[in-house]
Amino acid sequence: MKLKLALLAGAAAPAAALYGAPRPVQIIPSVLPADFAALGLDCTALEKAGCDRIQFDVMDGNFVPNLTFGPDVIAAQRKTTKLMFETQLMVSERCTDAMLPQFTEATKGPNGEPGVVIVHVEACTHIHRSLSNIRAMGGSPSVALNPSTPAEAVENILDLVDHVLVMTVNPGFGGQAYIPTMTDKIEKIRKWIVDRNLDVDIEVDGGIKATPETIGACAAAGANCFIAGSGLFAYDDMSQGVKELKAIAEEYQKK
Repeated sequence: MKLKLALLAGAAAPAAALYGAPRPVQIIPSVLPADFAALGLDCTALEKAGCDRIQFDVMDGNFVPNLTFGPDVIAAQRKTTKLMFETQLMVSERCTDAMLPQFTEATKGPNGEPGVVIVHVEACTHIHRSLSNIRAMGGSPSVALNPSTPAEAVENILDLVDHVLVMTVNPGFGGQAYIPTMTDKIEKIRKWIVDRNLDVDIEVDGGIKATPETIGACAAAGANCFIAGSGLFAYDDMSQGVKELKAIAEEYQKK
């Protein structure tokens, strides 16, 4: 038992203490592992489980090798839950430009509150314009970057966003393993945000489970919003999963 604990502690120990004051931890399930034939029921169940938002992974078969759903499907879920939504547009630039108004509208809250609309920096040649348009259309502009994309790709747009989503797997499919080298990227972005006194959350998406090696390491590095898809849907009682994920993240924020 002592050896097991020692190995776990050694694997999970963060490189450094959290930089800056901790931000509130949020658990945000992706519906990618949900039953698409009963998506509304799963959205209702996620609200009852105590989640903070629901994420919709929009995939067009071009930017990533998979297809999911469009704005009509997202908007229809507004009838099933009062939770806030966020939409991650894993789509080509053409789709982003053509459908940004529809996705921004579909992502809004039950009373028209700004929903989180995430565009990928790799898919937006004119990223400043895309983010500004989301804000002008009543959304909460946010940006995502893939594992192979350096943190510097978003350094000059941090003042335009409410969230930065660091992909900790390559997007397109659920159930992938967390890429440990993304921890350094989170730390770098966190330092820029704190040093510039910006009101920006850092999200992570991919392989996030209730373990020190994933959600713990990300929290210690500076992330406070955690996208959990298969890691949450694996629980028979998803409310227990939310509690465990949040507890580990808050613990590692304090280390």
